[in-house]
Amino acid sequence: MKNRLIVSVSPHLHKGESTSRIMWMVVISLVPAGIAGVVIFGLNSLWAIMLGVISAVIAEGALQALTRRKITILDGSAFLTGLLLAYNLPPKVPFWLPVVGSFFAIAIGKQVFGGLGQNIFNPALVGRVFLMASWPKYMTEFTKPLNYDAITSATPLALIKEGKVFENISYLGLFLGKRGGCIGEVCILALLLGALFLLLKGYISWHIPVTYIFTVGLFTYIFGPKGLFSGDWLFHVLNGGLILGAFFMATDYVTSPLTWKGQIVFGIGCGLLTAIIRLWGGYPEGVSYAILMMNGAAPIIDRYTRNRIYGTK
Repeated sequence: MKNRLIVSVSPHLHKGESTSRIMWMVVISLVPAGIAGVVIFGLNSLWAIMLGVISAVIAEGALQALTRRKITILDGSAFLTGLLLAYNLPPKVPFWLPVVGSFFAIAIGKQVFGGLGQNIFNPALVGRVFLMASWPKYMTEFTKPLNYDAITSATPLALIKEGKVFENISYLGLFLGKRGGCIGEVCILALLLGALFLLLKGYISWHIPVTYIFTVGLFTYIFGPKGLFSGDWLFHVLNGGLILGAFFMATDYVTSPLTWKGQIVFGIGCGLLTAIIRLWGGYPEGVSYAILMMNGAAPIIDRYTRNRIYGTK
């Protein structure tokens, strides 16, 4: 009789999903935000996105070939890294900037650790903070949305940080992207459509993004400019890269905690750091730095929030 007992290493339950499929599904979920960015800011945004993606894929293939490792440029991870990096750039950056940023993101943020699954920081954010530190002039030059001449080219968060008054933009205008900002972060509607797709498909859970956004909203409401409980929490939620970061970068499988308890702690930590940097830090935006700092804390969070081993007290 044929032996039907199969012994193998864990995991023993498989959902039928592959890393490649998940990566490409995330890419698809980000398409509406990219289309919105091109419509809002013009074709220069499209070139920046294309150069960021192509550079990331080429860098990954070249580095894997040089180190004699399996070339995995078709798994979608390098494509996603280049796409997210481009989404975090101002619309009219010089074309060499996404190229340099993508190469740094892949080389230093990913391949130096051994490739996908071994990096401790989100590679796209590593590339972005490198560009911010190296060429802050290019990374802080924002342009006006097309067909909205009355709206300032500077981001509302930057104007608030400088103590200036920005034009009266409605919450609906902020929701639809009628403001200065990075290519993929301004249209909240497009981002939420992609996030809803990921949530319904089960590729991400609510724990990190909801706790992240809620913490930023609560903290900025409590510590308002006119005293306690005077902050405009909705303004902070709709501005900057909060929605992009909360749903598409903080939820990265490799660099975020494994358990739901750890993910809640991670989201709260990201929210607190983002709000502190926005309110009292030297930069008007703190999403990138907050996520990277919490990436470094993820192993410790996992240690103290791991599930109880089955059968133990």
